[in-house]
Amino acid sequence: MRKEFYKNPFPESDPDRYQIWEMLVVRDIEAFCSQDWNMVADDFIEENFMGIDGRGSDNPDSWRISFDDLDAYKNEWLAQAKIFMETEWAEDPEERINRATTLRDIEILGNSALVHKKFDGKIKKKDGSSETLNWQTLYRCRKINGRWKIAGFTGYIPHPMGGIPKTMIGKNIPAGASQHKTAGPYSPVLEVTPGKIVVISGQAAISREGEVIGETIEDQTRNTLENCRHQLQSAGCDLNDVFKVNVFLTDLDNWPRFNEIYKTYFDDPKPVRTAVQTPLLFTFLVEIEMWAVKR
Repeated sequence: MRKEFYKNPFPESDPDRYQIWEMLVVRDIEAFCSQDWNMVADDFIEENFMGIDGRGSDNPDSWRISFDDLDAYKNEWLAQAKIFMETEWAEDPEERINRATTLRDIEILGNSALVHKKFDGKIKKKDGSSETLNWQTLYRCRKINGRWKIAGFTGYIPHPMGGIPKTMIGKNIPAGASQHKTAGPYSPVLEVTPGKIVVISGQAAISREGEVIGETIEDQTRNTLENCRHQLQSAGCDLNDVFKVNVFLTDLDNWPRFNEIYKTYFDDPKPVRTAVQTPLLFTFLVEIEMWAVKR
């Protein structure tokens, strides 16, 4: 049964675009999450079908014909659907794919259509990590006997175009990395593939008027991290884009209490981190600086 979160942006009075959206959003997502090719098999034109893989690049010179017929695409589609649905997700994957999907640009000329489908979002896994959906596909469609079908596509193109695609930007814990059992809320090693690096100066629990906020380590930690969040947002980042944190504490005895607050601000993989004890200005108990990778 169709889930209520699907909202077709085209009115039924625009039957061509309404039908294309239903095919490439609702039916495509439902079939993929059900691993059921039969739900979409009749949405394709088998004769002369060809699928081009953009390979995460905005340079057409690097694009390749990955699917020279519909069977090749079907086999890959089923393999990817199986891997996807064997993953343990922390949220409804069908709803999250739908939320990450935008399909509003449809050019129609006679019985031909060029359809722009974009993905931009994340799906959280039960292990705390996330799967990033950031690419776009151009579908070539034909209207046959009153029904729109897919004649071919060019997919896995960066979204937005220009620079490194978001699916290739980020931070990951390399295989084999490990740390001692008493380690805190941080990663031992991170591999970072940057688009742009954003660095913020040391932040503390201070208001815009220059007043110290909070007397306890818990209050100052929260306010310091909120100031970090604010600075990152000005550069188009958030705390989960951070890969390196330096922490300065006036008293390392506050370390356990600091960690209890700190660990609630980051998803996995958490940033690598260094902490030292040092005198700080005014009555600050903690100061934090961060490095982030801009997606």
